[in-house]
Amino acid sequence: MTQAQRRVGMVLARASRVLGEEPFYHEFIEGLERVLTPAGVSVLVKVVTDRQAETETYERWAGRRRIDGVILVDLAPDDDRVALVDRLGLPAVVLGAPSAASGLPTVWTDDAGYARDAVRFLAGRGHRVIGHISGPLSFVHSRLRREGAQAEAAEREVTLVQAEGDYSYESGRAAVDELLARKPTAIVCDNDLMALAALDALRERGLAVPSEMSVVAWDDSPLCQLATPPLSAISHDVAGIGEIAARAMLDAMDGRPPAVYQAPLAHLVARESTS
Repeated sequence: MTQAQRRVGMVLARASRVLGEEPFYHEFIEGLERVLTPAGVSVLVKVVTDRQAETETYERWAGRRRIDGVILVDLAPDDDRVALVDRLGLPAVVLGAPSAASGLPTVWTDDAGYARDAVRFLAGRGHRVIGHISGPLSFVHSRLRREGAQAEAAEREVTLVQAEGDYSYESGRAAVDELLARKPTAIVCDNDLMALAALDALRERGLAVPSEMSVVAWDDSPLCQLATPPLSAISHDVAGIGEIAARAMLDAMDGRPPAVYQAPLAHLVARESTS
């Protein structure tokens, strides 16, 4: 391929409905394209239903020489995709924890630290029982967030009650039902869509936000500011993360040694959903 024909691929093993609703990857891809398009590199995104289909996609892309590199997301512990891209000879960049990347270049965010920030913020506002709706615990970053939240809750001597979602609106509503039986006064959600679902579920149950329940979201997409009430959130520069991943991808395609690239630091933005 010539420089102008280069492509970077990203496969997302998510239901297309969930991906269509979730703002994170829209902003992330926008950041990728800001850097890659001027460099003559296009972005090819494919949504599949499971890991087997994802593996088959990489093998097909490599066999047909359709792409020059891949971005790996949602890594699991001992993820076999790391060895797969090495076997296929595909330059790759991991969005996630370096511990899961086995020597691949990594764009890293401090998931455990930011989960601690959310619990610390709520504990500082007097909450003694805090709910946490995580993403799938098959993902390393979800486990790190859960571990960070647990560690901070233990240090603050508050009770942490936890439920698992899959980033969809429906899973957020179901998780709220699970948590309410354990009587939290605040809930941290691992993405903005589940936080919006939490607001709706609480409203339907007659629980006022923030006077009876506080809610914190994760990515701080525009949905957080448009919510009623506006959502407090761990605010990430998601497009900026995409730009860094794009530069890491260009480095990988140029054969530079793997490195850990620090994502822009996130911070908690307090809005009307936290009392």
